[in-house]
Amino acid sequence: MTVMILSLQIALPLALIAWVAFLPGRTWSRFGLQAVGTGAFLFALARVAQWAVPVWWLPWVYGGLWLLAVLAGLVRKGRAAPSRVPNGLAGWAGIVLSVVLLCVGGWYGARAVMGSSLPEVEIVDIGNPLGPGHYLVGNGGSNRIVNVHIATLDRSVARFRPWRGQSYAVDFFGLGAWGLRGQGWQPADPAAYAIFGAELRAPCVGKLVATEGEMPDFEVPNSDQVNRLGNHVILRCGEAEIVLAHMRQSSVTVASGDPVRVGDLLGQVGNSGASTEPHLHIHAQRPAALGAPPISGEPLALRIEGRFLVRGDHLSGQPVNPLR
Repeated sequence: MTVMILSLQIALPLALIAWVAFLPGRTWSRFGLQAVGTGAFLFALARVAQWAVPVWWLPWVYGGLWLLAVLAGLVRKGRAAPSRVPNGLAGWAGIVLSVVLLCVGGWYGARAVMGSSLPEVEIVDIGNPLGPGHYLVGNGGSNRIVNVHIATLDRSVARFRPWRGQSYAVDFFGLGAWGLRGQGWQPADPAAYAIFGAELRAPCVGKLVATEGEMPDFEVPNSDQVNRLGNHVILRCGEAEIVLAHMRQSSVTVASGDPVRVGDLLGQVGNSGASTEPHLHIHAQRPAALGAPPISGEPLALRIEGRFLVRGDHLSGQPVNPLR
């Protein structure tokens, strides 16, 4: 995973920007294709990749460097353009690479943008479930390009059926100093992550139908693939259930059957269950059938504070309310 991140999210963008800056196409058309192709690819990468590791603002840096590289290429181009026909293998390779980048970037970028559209399912509006802090959406949206949970919509895969209710889930990472999600690249201690211990509050008026609070928090990247929710609460709000998972051990402050108001403390974010690092998983579903797995109900989409959140979006947590 580390090698893939270093290659795709650091080495490749820098190499493409350097290519535009120092090896610009020799004609206006070739340089334009080169600039557009690399720009489309960098845009798609910014929308498709998770930027919890490395930092969320790095795509903005790449965008600025790309713009400077394009300007530098324009300045370095001579007024007299050579023949429109590329000379040698390098010229043709540059054109092919530019076209490939444009096609790949255009397709993935368009799919990522489409993932921000509301799915054709019932939408559940809730309040902000997170306490003080700043948070980044790691998974969210209406297609698999921006939300890995969408995979469980596939009824043909038997192992997905017990988890079907989480198909439109949203995952949140915390953001600390300098926009980093933790203290280091991948620290083993869950307490080293910005979101670990963040308050979780009731996002709607309802009643608790299930709670679990005594499962262990794992060191990163270990996880529990059997008890996938880990410590969690399931809140019935009207006809929908809101599931908050991967909570901190011994932090759950409510019990099954308790009524809650918006903003009531439910517990804290942890690293229990099928969580490879501390984060909040939240989703909406119809109640599961009697005797069925708890998150096998029909999936519903969430709108939090009026926003359908997509990978890369930010959310500020609720401020502390001294009256609670």
